[in-house]
Amino acid sequence: MFVILVYDTAAKRNPKVLKTCRKYLHWTQRSLFQGELTTAQYRALTAALRNVIDPTHDSIVTYTARSPEFVETTTLGVRLGGSDDIL
Repeated sequence: MFVILVYDTAAKRNPKVLKTCRKYLHWTQRSLFQGELTTAQYRALTAALRNVIDPTHDSIVTYTARSPEFVETTTLGVRLGGSDDIL
């Protein structure tokens, strides 16, 4: 599945959320990630993020599609991030 993940977390938790997301997805723009994951990888990512965030304060939203071909993306201004291989 193709996953788009957006997060808004407290500054002190940002580095942990960023590091966790980079293990699974491509960094696209500041607090936005995207990439293709298996169902097992998606479950592992969300479980890891649940252990990092404060659910009473932080917010993480994921959007899923069957493949990237079903998502149209337009960038205005500087294109950040990339789709290089994940570590």
